[in-house]
Amino acid sequence: MNKDSQDKQTTVGNIDDEILAFTAGKDLVLDLQLAEADCIGSAAHVTMLSRMPVTPPVLTADEAASVCRELALIREQALAETFVIRAADQDVHLAVERTLTEKLGDLGKKIHTGRSRNDQVAVDLRLFAKDRLLELMDDTIGLAEALTAFGERHQKIPMVGRTHMQPAMPSSVGLWATSYAEAVLEDLKSVQHVYTLNDQCPLGAAAGYGVPLPIDRELTSTLLGFARPLHNVAHAIQARGKLEYQILQAMGQLMITLSRIAQDLMIFTLPEFGYFTIPKAFGTGSSIMPNKNNPDVLELIRSKAALVLGYGSTVGHILHSAPGGYNRDLQDAKEPFLEGVATTRASVRILARCVDGLEVHAEKLRGAFSGGVFATDAALALVAKGMPFRDAYHEVKAHLEDLENEDPDEAIALKSHLGATAGLDFELYRERIQEAQDFSSAGRKRFSRAVKELLGDGPKL
Repeated sequence: MNKDSQDKQTTVGNIDDEILAFTAGKDLVLDLQLAEADCIGSAAHVTMLSRMPVTPPVLTADEAASVCRELALIREQALAETFVIRAADQDVHLAVERTLTEKLGDLGKKIHTGRSRNDQVAVDLRLFAKDRLLELMDDTIGLAEALTAFGERHQKIPMVGRTHMQPAMPSSVGLWATSYAEAVLEDLKSVQHVYTLNDQCPLGAAAGYGVPLPIDRELTSTLLGFARPLHNVAHAIQARGKLEYQILQAMGQLMITLSRIAQDLMIFTLPEFGYFTIPKAFGTGSSIMPNKNNPDVLELIRSKAALVLGYGSTVGHILHSAPGGYNRDLQDAKEPFLEGVATTRASVRILARCVDGLEVHAEKLRGAFSGGVFATDAALALVAKGMPFRDAYHEVKAHLEDLENEDPDEAIALKSHLGATAGLDFELYRERIQEAQDFSSAGRKRFSRAVKELLGDGPKL
């Protein structure tokens, strides 16, 4: 051991300062993102303690109210980014407890009754995730709206459909854009699913084995706006990490869709294509080439998709060999989770703005059609006249040069069945978007109401 190493006094005892630095890791910085959630969770916990049927009471109603008032002030500091976690605190939980004890004396020392940092961080992460998932839903809805509106504005503009990146069949800008709108809305279902998994309260599980006190876990869950408490106290602790992994997996699905949109746009905005032009603000210049406006935003969305997928993989690998019960390994799942959430939200918002500002060049899109693109349609036209498909296939293949003068506008107008170029149901997309908005709005109202009742009319969560 380093001979210069010294013990540092902390809330939970003396710890060698080098070991303290190692075990605290990045929590002194990362936990600042959880400070608001820690105040909210603590407010619910002390409110529950004040109603616990024991004599003498752990906290009176007035004492709990005093603690909640101080928690509201700490929350304001957290939102203003002025709250500080000291090295001796180790984490946000003990920093909040220290601050309360400095202000309220013995009252501050009572707030940890009946809980552990295990269930405390678990509820903090779920409160944080609840808020961020609701925000991500709203951001994703905005992207789906942008893609749907773009597709509706340009639904009748022909666009070469591609397989293997090669010209294949007549398509349209409307079909291209709404294919991604639909993908985004499906990804949103995955986000809603993990939101539902997240909407369960672990508080009161303590270290994972409950406590010999008549705590009311259902009350705490209700006070925090959760749908229900997690029932089994051991599972309530063991679900930590697994839940973050599931959330990152859902975000990874969304990021895959974003990356494919970005890749398409990088291809279709090449001078050799010229189908679209991205807003100038979404590119950057070169330090040496005056002519350049590079699609940096789209390239970064592509790379950030890889990062988010990697974050999910990291958390999964941290968990896969862990035994039951709490293990400190989980601390290292925090950073990839927080980074993954922030990265996904930023990517969704920026891509929605890019889609909103896309410029379409109809003449370039029509000019990209060659005769071969109409081959399958021509073969099916012969089938409609009675020719077996395979004979029609070979007949068209032998005379591809006859298709050079086909009209792409007429070709896309002929495909009027469900979901094809002339059969797109934009009202359906709007209905799905409204359903998603209703889901998000209901969750936000319930959560905001719970926070307001605990901590008053503070800044918006």
